[in-house]
Amino acid sequence: MDTGDLITPSAADASVRPARAADVPPIAAVQARAWRRAAPDLLPAHALDTVTDELLEQGWRAAVERPPSARHAVLVACAGSAVVGFAAAAPCTDPDADRTTDAELVALEVDPAHRRSGHGSRLLSAVAGTLRDRGFGVLRVWCPAADRPRQEFLHSAGLRPDGARRELRTGPDSTLLQERLTAVLPPPTP
Repeated sequence: MDTGDLITPSAADASVRPARAADVPPIAAVQARAWRRAAPDLLPAHALDTVTDELLEQGWRAAVERPPSARHAVLVACAGSAVVGFAAAAPCTDPDADRTTDAELVALEVDPAHRRSGHGSRLLSAVAGTLRDRGFGVLRVWCPAADRPRQEFLHSAGLRPDGARRELRTGPDSTLLQERLTAVLPPPTP
């Protein structure tokens, strides 16, 4: 082999696993980079200015080390040993949800430098499997209505608008319109 050849990671170097305490700093860093890349079109600048790795780490540390229940999950996508994405899921708290069967994908982010490598699809598939194993039968996710790439990704995975919409206040004079997408999780295969 020519020493000038680039070696690229193969699909075998990509994996998804439950998050560990040591993953908290990379999870926060991935989230900060992903938000800074996507959010300027969705959130006001002052909202992004308050997002720091340290602030994000506090929330992720609690979610990973002290989840509210055994039905909560945080998973990470890895390229080799590096964390390049994450997903978090929990029992759905929407007023019209059945908390025993309905779950919510609370977060799913892939580092912008590692997008289009299958990490998001692997994460979503692993989340669906984890939720099925924990007794859930429905997956819901709130998606910014203006985030077309995220909407297209979720639609390609089988999530569809269910008619629910909400507005989140993102500042004194700004809101973010979200649309809820839903999918029925197929039962586990025996």
